[in-house]
Amino acid sequence: MAYVIAEPCIGTKDSACVKVCPVDCIYEGEDQYYINPDECIDCGACEPECPVSAIFSGDSVPEQWASYAQKNIDFFG
Repeated sequence: MAYVIAEPCIGTKDSACVKVCPVDCIYEGEDQYYINPDECIDCGACEPECPVSAIFSGDSVPEQWASYAQKNIDFFG
C-alpha cells in the first residue's frame, strides 16, 4: 500500500520528501503534501526525510490520523 502523509505536515510543507522521491509522486496541496497512491512505488525514501514525521506506510498510519489515507486518495480523485 502507498505511503500516506498525515496531519503533522499541515502548515509545515517541508519539501525534503519531494526532493528524494524517485518517481515524483508527491504533490503539493493547499495545506499539505499528498502522495499519489497510483504512482507510489512503496520505496520509503520519503519517510526518513520528513522533519515532522508525517509520512507512514499505508498500513501503519496511526489510528488518530487514519482519515488521512482517504484524504490522500480523495486529493487525486
